[in-house]
Amino acid sequence: MATIDVYNIKKKKVGELELADEVFGAEVREHLFWEVVKWQQASRRGGNASTKTRGEISGSTRKLFKQKGTGRARRGSIKSPTLRGGGTCFGPKPRDFSYTLPKKVKKQALISALSRRNAEGGLIVIDKLELPEIKTKLVTSFLGAFSLDNVLVVDHANREFYLSGRNIKNVKVLQVEGLNVFDILKHDKLVLTTQAVAAIEGRLKG
Repeated sequence: MATIDVYNIKKKKVGELELADEVFGAEVREHLFWEVVKWQQASRRGGNASTKTRGEISGSTRKLFKQKGTGRARRGSIKSPTLRGGGTCFGPKPRDFSYTLPKKVKKQALISALSRRNAEGGLIVIDKLELPEIKTKLVTSFLGAFSLDNVLVVDHANREFYLSGRNIKNVKVLQVEGLNVFDILKHDKLVLTTQAVAAIEGRLKG
């Protein structure tokens, strides 16, 4: 097992922690990143684009002019798709873009993302992220101590830290249950509390 230094919120080393190799030191399978990120983005799509067919637009149903004798093409309705203001043929309708992905693929992709971030030196472990009050300045001070810019912070339900850091650019705070491949790859650094590490290993080991 590899060990990693554990710091407090002021970047003072307070101990060491052993990381499970099967979670933080596994083989990085980069082809799984594309599969999982594509699945995540498809699941987030609204799918609410909609056009009106000739049966849904407003307009009269009368015949525009007589069938024969005018020398013009036959016109039966002002709602025809070939006329300006008419309905749309085969246009988009609200739909669900999500699809299923095997659990093993999602699990292995998350392990690969964690292992990659650890191998690159982008993993930081904090003993706890407790704040005395909801104040953005406290989170800014924490980020400055570690020289963090584009960072993902993962902890158990931490209302004070979440509310204090949610308006800071390039900083995202997640509960450990919401840890995902897309956000790990999007941010350069990953900050985990010791509790979060234990929860992640319990979820992904075995």
